[in-house]
Amino acid sequence: MRALWLPVAMSLLSALPAAADEVGSFTNDWTGNEIVVEAIEDPKVQGVTCHISHFERGMIDRLRKGNWFEDPSNASIACLQTGPIVIGDIERDDEGEEVFNERKSLVFKKLAVRRIYDAAHQALVYIIYAREVVEGSAKMDISTVALHGAEVTWENGANQ
Repeated sequence: MRALWLPVAMSLLSALPAAADEVGSFTNDWTGNEIVVEAIEDPKVQGVTCHISHFERGMIDRLRKGNWFEDPSNASIACLQTGPIVIGDIERDDEGEEVFNERKSLVFKKLAVRRIYDAAHQALVYIIYAREVVEGSAKMDISTVALHGAEVTWENGANQ
């Protein structure tokens, strides 16, 4: 019985969004606000790493503005090939799939990264954006990783 649960648990874990590793951070003003840089490895595409930077409000700024439980949704992203590219079972439709998310408020706001496969231009497109419950945000950034000319392995065989 235990042997049946292991494959199920492993497949559920592989479906979870990636976790971010903090690369560095620095204070950018006297109120203690920080810019944080994190690295995210795509969980379904080996050899691709995205670096995101985002803003975290300091204690003085939270006291001054009175909003304790929310950080701004400003962010940027840069993705690059960091090793041999091995593409797993990725979504290939025009909506792609979310590969990372992080809360920016207690309840209503998340920062998310979505991957879209651009077959016509042989590229992986990564978009970072804020997902808000009440009102969507137009704050976003985009980065691409070219597959053309790169040695790419598809786990399920040839690129279809």
